[in-house]
Amino acid sequence: MSVRAQERKPWLPIAASMFAIAWGGNEFTPLLVMYRQVEHFSAVTVDVLLGAYVLGIIPALLVGGPLSDRFGRRPLLLPAAPLSLVGSVVLALGPGAPMVLAVGRILCGLALGLVMAVGSTWIKELSERADDQAAGARRASLALTLGFLTGAGAAGALAQWGPWRTGTAYAVHAVLTVVTGLWLLVVRETRTPDGLGRRARLRDDLRIPSAAHRRFLRVVVPLAPWVFGCAGSAYAVLPALMRDRSGGMPIALSALLTVLTLGCGVGIQVLGRAIDTRRSARASVVALVIVVAGMGLGALASARLTLPLALAAAAVLGMGYGLALVSGLSEVQRIAGPDDLAGLTAVYYSVAYLGFFIPAVLAVLATEWSYPQMFGAGFVIALGCLAVVTSAWRAHLPVGPALAVPSPDVRVSDDEDGLVASGAVTESAVRVR
Repeated sequence: MSVRAQERKPWLPIAASMFAIAWGGNEFTPLLVMYRQVEHFSAVTVDVLLGAYVLGIIPALLVGGPLSDRFGRRPLLLPAAPLSLVGSVVLALGPGAPMVLAVGRILCGLALGLVMAVGSTWIKELSERADDQAAGARRASLALTLGFLTGAGAAGALAQWGPWRTGTAYAVHAVLTVVTGLWLLVVRETRTPDGLGRRARLRDDLRIPSAAHRRFLRVVVPLAPWVFGCAGSAYAVLPALMRDRSGGMPIALSALLTVLTLGCGVGIQVLGRAIDTRRSARASVVALVIVVAGMGLGALASARLTLPLALAAAAVLGMGYGLALVSGLSEVQRIAGPDDLAGLTAVYYSVAYLGFFIPAVLAVLATEWSYPQMFGAGFVIALGCLAVVTSAWRAHLPVGPALAVPSPDVRVSDDEDGLVASGAVTESAVRVR
């Protein structure tokens, strides 16, 4: 990459590292069927291993985001590539040992948590444009989704037809991680310790006041678990149900469903700019409408177990995942102030990743409930979340990029450009709660 190109797209090395680490986070997914077939793991075991990396993601998100607000983006993001590299090595060396695989998944989760909180924020800060303030959110979510997609597709193909079915995918990822990790060294810091002004106690930095913002609670929180709830349902639950109807290629079918899910997620994210608006919860509502449809198709596909229905359900759930991810991230970036942007991003992703436990929960409940019944329950719950978000359509909208609260003499009106405040707002205005 030339110096001039680097100046035009300073966020690109971060996006590349996010892509590589997301690859590592999701390369395990299409291999769930392989571990059941080769290592004879139970459905509960593989689904728990799928969700195990959330145990790494959430601590990395909740600690890494706020610490990067305090110490800068670079010191918190640079360890992500080595963690992801070691995670892949551990996964390659312990295919028959669930505890070893769990350690590898947790290491990959730690890396992914750091890039999601710190990388997303760093890209946003390097993408600032007055005419397109959501560019950073789109670039970050696309980098993650493309990484998830490519990692799953490559891992599935290598496991189905490659020479070392339990290890080749992890070896390829290790090389990619080293290359993109080194590229990060050229990116300029956007938040240096010397530029932070006051130095609060570390305990105070770990608090995220904007997580109590009413719009976050009413719009973002009801939406967030469906991000990976949709993804997990599409590429963990459906492939397992379709294993006996895969034409003798269950790993390839698992990879196909994963790639289709994430490909549809990428496609709808490209349209995110047209759907998203700072004037309402339109993008979040559209995302939940798609989620409701996806849950309905999931119920139908799990009842009839036909390939066309499984593909249709994966596609719609993928669109729900993609739009929910980018719309939630856009809301977060509008709500957060400069001092807790990474922290609130971390809280958002932490809530979103709770959805990754859904496949494991469904596997446990499958002894009492059928999958069509459980997808039907998901349909009803998604409808409830849709009602909650719709009720907050224009409620508690942030006033300006810094969420300033108008002083008593400020009048807030709605015009074609969104909320406009007239009157004086003091520099020390606090954020809306």
